[in-house]
Amino acid sequence: MEISAQHVWLMMSAAMVLLMTPGLGLFYGGMTRAKAALNMIMMSFISAGIVGVVWVLWGYSMTTGDGVLGLFGNPFTSFGLQNLMGSPDLIKAGFSSTFAIITVALISGAIADRAKFGAWALFVPLWITVVYCPLAYMIWGGGLLSPGGALTAIFGQVIDFAGGAVVEISSGTAALVLALIVGQRHGFAKDPNHRPHNVPFIMLGAAILWFGWFGFNGGAATTAEQAGLIWVNTLVTPAAAMLSWLVTEKIRHGHPTSLGAASGVVAGLVAITPSCANISPVAAIGLGLVAGAACAIFVNLKYRFGLDDSLDVVGVHLGAGLIGTLALGFIALPVDGQGGGLFYGGGVQQLIAQTAAVVVTMLLSGLGTLVIGRAINKTIGFRVSHEAETAGVDLSEHAESAYAFGELGAGFNPLRPGSTDPHGTDGHAVERRAKEDSFA
Repeated sequence: MEISAQHVWLMMSAAMVLLMTPGLGLFYGGMTRAKAALNMIMMSFISAGIVGVVWVLWGYSMTTGDGVLGLFGNPFTSFGLQNLMGSPDLIKAGFSSTFAIITVALISGAIADRAKFGAWALFVPLWITVVYCPLAYMIWGGGLLSPGGALTAIFGQVIDFAGGAVVEISSGTAALVLALIVGQRHGFAKDPNHRPHNVPFIMLGAAILWFGWFGFNGGAATTAEQAGLIWVNTLVTPAAAMLSWLVTEKIRHGHPTSLGAASGVVAGLVAITPSCANISPVAAIGLGLVAGAACAIFVNLKYRFGLDDSLDVVGVHLGAGLIGTLALGFIALPVDGQGGGLFYGGGVQQLIAQTAAVVVTMLLSGLGTLVIGRAINKTIGFRVSHEAETAGVDLSEHAESAYAFGELGAGFNPLRPGSTDPHGTDGHAVERRAKEDSFA
């Protein structure tokens, strides 16, 4: 079988979506303190490494094919993808793996600065297996909320083109639960050093995410007309959300910020994810305006409720995911003159279907994350010690620092034999670094 333009576009889209995860690492890394930047980037990278292997072995099989009670696919049907050898379905399997990778990586922002890397590495495969794969199967793979599914027969057909529920609401809900399990950082809402250390990293990460999102939303497009609509909506919704976030900041705090611009873009991207192929460009602008302003308010609620969602995963991904998914009940376009949202005379059926998807997603992700998170916390522990958190998780978890300004001592020449590095890499030097590190 010759490779087609559709195959090439799907592979390109998969590469674009895979790039989003390192982009997320930069986005998150810039939002943390300097002594936790590498840890945040590593949490994204290790997610790609673990999920890539899990997806080939049993993850993809659990999201498609023969189902178990409409809840998840048989993990042994396509175990190791052996039965896809010689088939173009391997491209689809690769594309879908990138969605799983970034979904779990998104959660890491809620526990920045204080999580054990080993605990996170254990959480990733368990969460993908217990939460993500069943949810992807239920909505996309032929399960309860797919066409012909048992819940679809009751509530109607859910619209979730690129993952408003499967990716955004599931990760946002998991972030909420995991942040509660791990607990607040020391000095939360009091320590002025808990602020972004590298805003250019944040802007670069947001730009990479925006670029990759065109593949994220557009990869599954089947016609030129659909692809054009997706592309324009993926452009205009984050653009409008950025503007409304900045206006909200200006009104509430007196200044539009770079962090606000980047966060507004991400909020808009999240909001358009479920509806990118199902709303008009004008509606997409309205959606972005609502999502940007709403999420700019949502992210500050964590201080009122004492929830240390470090990098605003709940406020942006859960908040905008809910807005985008439920908005389809109002602004979804009719298909062949049938259905559509309330604004198109389609009645409440679509809103009921979207609400059902939200409830199922939050229940599955919330309960699954609670069980996994508590089990890890009760056994190996999810949180580093107070001393390690104070010194910085880059040093305590990875024995590295993101920055080495002024690290070399006077008279040290790394090219001269016998020259001694006063900040060497032996255990005592690492301990000295932890004590001497003055980064905020």
